[in-house]
Amino acid sequence: MQLNIHERGDGDRLALLIHGGMSDHRTWHAVEDELIARGYRVIAPDLRGHGLSPRGGYSPEALGADLAENLPTGADVAIGHSLGGLSLGLAVDKLRPKKAIYSDPGFKLGNVPAEATAFMRKMVITATAESVRTMNPRWSDADIEAELAGFALFDLDFFGGVVDGVAADHTPPLVVPSLVQLADPSFTVTPQDAVELAGLGFEVRTVKGAGHCIHRDDFAGFMASLEGWI
Repeated sequence: MQLNIHERGDGDRLALLIHGGMSDHRTWHAVEDELIARGYRVIAPDLRGHGLSPRGGYSPEALGADLAENLPTGADVAIGHSLGGLSLGLAVDKLRPKKAIYSDPGFKLGNVPAEATAFMRKMVITATAESVRTMNPRWSDADIEAELAGFALFDLDFFGGVVDGVAADHTPPLVVPSLVQLADPSFTVTPQDAVELAGLGFEVRTVKGAGHCIHRDDFAGFMASLEGWI
């Protein structure tokens, strides 16, 4: 599937940014600005069913295949948040970035309770600027605007194909140096999972007090936790 691809910057280094579920590439606006200021060129796709990318054929494997098909290999760094972390992990063996960063990744979607999925469906349908701000009081106005824009373009059928009932373990192979960045507490990674990831060779860092969308909930903490990785 040909994804909608956002590209910005003209730096010598390349960063790939993979958004989470119900969002699109605009969720990365602050991270994108910071990376460009640091000399990166940024490429950020909209996952299938999100943003301006096509709809249909939803599965974790399809998300990974899309990234492998649409993104360049050998980027200096690739960052995937939540569902984007799952998708990046399924493509990392083919994309082979120099470094991979998984931000509160959804390697095990079975960790997400069924009631959370139902809540997310309702949230997308009924969201207003006020409701998003109430749930996320630390977000900027630009974050809220991007969230609402992502919701407006999100295909609700995506839930049935990827999230509902998926219990498989999609922990990626450790083929490149890899960081797992966790919220406090994590929405998708259990404490035992974190121990197991560290045992496999992933570096695991927690951003204290941050919610699941770390890059929006605590941007300074998000960037600080990437020291040595970008």
